[in-house]
Amino acid sequence: MSDPDVVSVQRFWQGLGLPGLIDVHTHFMPQRVLDKVWAYFDGIEPLVGIPWPVKYREEEDERLAVLRGFGVRAFTSMLYPHKPDMAAWLNQWAVEFAERTPDCLHTATFFPEPGAEGYVREALENGARVFKAHVQVGGYDPGDPLLDPVWGLLAETGTPVVIHCGSGPAPGKYTGPEPVAAVLARHPRLRLIIAHMGLPEYTDFMALAERYDGVHLDTTMAFTDFIETRWPFPPAERERLAALGDRVLFGSDFPNIPYPYGHALEVLTRLDQDEEWLRAVCYGNAARLFGI
Repeated sequence: MSDPDVVSVQRFWQGLGLPGLIDVHTHFMPQRVLDKVWAYFDGIEPLVGIPWPVKYREEEDERLAVLRGFGVRAFTSMLYPHKPDMAAWLNQWAVEFAERTPDCLHTATFFPEPGAEGYVREALENGARVFKAHVQVGGYDPGDPLLDPVWGLLAETGTPVVIHCGSGPAPGKYTGPEPVAAVLARHPRLRLIIAHMGLPEYTDFMALAERYDGVHLDTTMAFTDFIETRWPFPPAERERLAALGDRVLFGSDFPNIPYPYGHALEVLTRLDQDEEWLRAVCYGNAARLFGI
């Protein structure tokens, strides 16, 4: 019997006439690190007021098979450090993962520490195509002077950076639009992909996308029933969402989501956007950004 989740996902992109999906926000990382991430979500209910059961808690090979079964043609390996002296090691793991996973967009990361520019440059030389910055988990100011040469290098090379900088699901000292706006003021050519549409500060991050051509937004977990119960997207902003249709990218947060993968796609059809918008968000925009 066919998996109903697989069937619904395939029907979604086939109905739009797409060759598949591009998911810019999926997590692959060393297993012992991923185990700690899963443990965080297992215990998150007191922090956010709702349980977060990880839906796709399989071995790496099984998770890859699930994504490919859905019809995901390209995806990322979002990984991130929470302390110094961790990013370079994660980047080396990411090189090996990308080598054995050709449909993965080689992902790297960084942390505000001496030597960050050097290992970011090395990651680019090794083929990194996208970076992940997690302001909330890392607990750092993205405007830290130690990161200024990193942002400059990534702006110069036009390398996209998926940045978790919104204050959901729990605020951090440096989350919110202001620290990112300060970085963009210094490096206006940065290609930043604001994770989770910047929830809950959707409107402020959309304003940054309107101001800076390189700012994109990913749909990761936004609009889902899980998120809408706590941090609803303002219906009045749907017109702005339509106007930004060339810079909105589909992301899922697989495997760490607490609902079936297909739900993240189904909710996009509730936004009163046309099929051209859906095709761009689910494939075309990322294909253009990453040269797929």
